[in-house]
Amino acid sequence: MTGWTTDRIPDQHGRTAVVTGANSGLGLVTATELARRGAHVVLAVRDTAAGRRAARRIGGDVEVRELDLASLDSVRAFAAELAADRPAIDLLVNNAGVVLLGPRRTSADGFELHLGTNMLGPFALTGLLLGALAAGRDPRVVNLSSITHKYARLDFDDLMSERGYRASPAYGRSKLAATVFGVELDRRLRAAGSPVASVLAHPGLTRTNLTPRAWEHRGRLGRVIARVGLVAAQPVERGALPQLRAATEPGVRGGRFFGPAGLFETRGRVAEARLGREAADPAVGERLWAMAEELTGVGYL
Repeated sequence: MTGWTTDRIPDQHGRTAVVTGANSGLGLVTATELARRGAHVVLAVRDTAAGRRAARRIGGDVEVRELDLASLDSVRAFAAELAADRPAIDLLVNNAGVVLLGPRRTSADGFELHLGTNMLGPFALTGLLLGALAAGRDPRVVNLSSITHKYARLDFDDLMSERGYRASPAYGRSKLAATVFGVELDRRLRAAGSPVASVLAHPGLTRTNLTPRAWEHRGRLGRVIARVGLVAAQPVERGALPQLRAATEPGVRGGRFFGPAGLFETRGRVAEARLGREAADPAVGERLWAMAEELTGVGYL
């Protein structure tokens, strides 16, 4: 299989990268490759003990900081402390996510937990770090999407999935919201003349503890995919390639979206991916942005 590989990651010495959810899965691979190329990597994790174990495994110039994206208090504390210590940040990878099966749960702020963790937390974090990012060198934000976003729809009258809750569709809506956020962020950064680029990526069907669960409740086909996922899915090292390319490709323009090119975008070489119709709709982006600002209390651009 040919295509983009980690051999094409340029030297990262002198760059500061923040990777959320960096203690396992896609985040661990991403943090490892960035540190291997010389970046100072901040492992932004909810479980700091797991973060310290990951840091020992990664080696290099890494540090562990506590961040719970399901708590706006935690997001604000993390952002304030990091910006005070690191007034210039070159890269933010919004990698962390949650997939839950079972009854509806809420975040510390009362948000449906998928939406709160996968979109509203990263929205607040990005806004609070935007000043430090603007001071960085070739700064960019990478938001992690999912192919499930193409099959989801946002219900602005029930954004928190309080009516007829089902876990897997709620996850899909949260990844659609995260994708809409990345696209709308690109529009606003361009309009403001910001040096920060907003880039998106998705891992296809990758062998982590999250991806098969995201398909498990999507009807008969979804259950079949979930059962064979651990066998048919690509390894996490390949699943991380789209976000690594988004994070490191020199001169990447804002708004680009990377993902696997093969087998319905579930696996294969890294290429340009296609956005779902709703994710690309500016009216959806504007509406979601206004609601996110109101819900999080973080306003920017």
